Amino acid sequence: MRKDKSNFSITTKFTQLLSLMAFMVFFSQSTVNACTGIRLVAKDDSVVFGRTMEWGAFDLHSRVAIIPKGYSFTGLTPDGLNGKKWKSKYGVVALDMLHKMALADGMNEKGLTVGLFYHPGFAEYSKYTRAKSNNSITASDIVAYILTQYSTISEVKKGMSQVDVVPVIEKSLGLAPQAHYMVTDKTGKSIVIEFSKGKIKFYDNPLGVITNAPNYDWHMTNLRNYVNISQTAIPTRKIQDLNFKPLGAGSGMIGLPGDMTPPSRFIRAVAYSQTARTTLSSDETVYELFRILDNFNLGLGTAEGSSLAQSSKNALRSATLWTTAWDSNNKKLYYHTQHNRRLRMVDLNLIDFSNIGNKIIYLPLDNKKQEDIKNITPKI
Repeated sequence: MRKDKSNFSITTKFTQLLSLMAFMVFFSQSTVNACTGIRLVAKDDSVVFGRTMEWGAFDLHSRVAIIPKGYSFTGLTPDGLNGKKWKSKYGVVALDMLHKMALADGMNEKGLTVGLFYHPGFAEYSKYTRAKSNNSITASDIVAYILTQYSTISEVKKGMSQVDVVPVIEKSLGLAPQAHYMVTDKTGKSIVIEFSKGKIKFYDNPLGVITNAPNYDWHMTNLRNYVNISQTAIPTRKIQDLNFKPLGAGSGMIGLPGDMTPPSRFIRAVAYSQTARTTLSSDETVYELFRILDNFNLGLGTAEGSSLAQSSKNALRSATLWTTAWDSNNKKLYYHTQHNRRLRMVDLNLIDFSNIGNKIIYLPLDNKKQEDIKNITPKI
């Protein structure tokens, strides 16, 4: 039977077009849907916040950004840099993205920390009006705005309630970034900030955990499905004349979801952080936090957009680009990267934020994009 070439061609092109459209919708909603953040509190009440940064499509080229007191900011709107103007009240150390004034993570000199997390399909910002441009900022401004202006959770709630957050298209993404935020102060009090139907929402975050979509309150409700999870092993049970005992340690965690979706990572992050070993100080808590976050590292094959990264000349080694720990008590940043797992540290106590000029100082995360390997082979 002879095939109709013209119909075959039209059908094929239509199928390809549908596939491309489906890919574009999926990719725009799911590219970086994998970051995980937790907060741990030591026995001496010191607080450490940390997170993983997943991005499987391309390198974010993040840097350490040191922001001085008195630095001038202007909020971004759809019209450009004509938004809210403010000056930094507090010095800040943060990690940026794409060599822009878009901060993903940071801490100010008062010990307040903020993390930006992808929130696809759920973040809905205020509709932009030019008449309100002088009170408007966008999603990528929020970390910088909070860190430079506030020192406590109560201040954050009051201040952010008075600002208009509007959507602005990011050219590298082709869409307005959708995000929600975890904010933690030096006391350990934590909140999640989200935007729904143009309104800002604040959620108390007593467990100190965040991932991505859907909304935070949904994640908290979903926790009820895992109330059986425990650090205590399941006891031996007798059925008829037979004794059944667990095959090994960890039986109390049977049922813990193991996939990398945001709901499953949220459950695991709660389980791991709430069963963390007792730590006496923030120094020891940093060790524990990195141990927990190591469970959330993603390879390129498991993150959306990985195929694009693997085909590029500057291929990524991991979808987890970097992992941070912010010690609010000692005012220190610790981090390691996809290229080098050696811990590096920035001490905010050694920075005079009032005397470093009026420019932001940038430091590369990696001087060399390779592992720091020490050769300990004895000379025999």
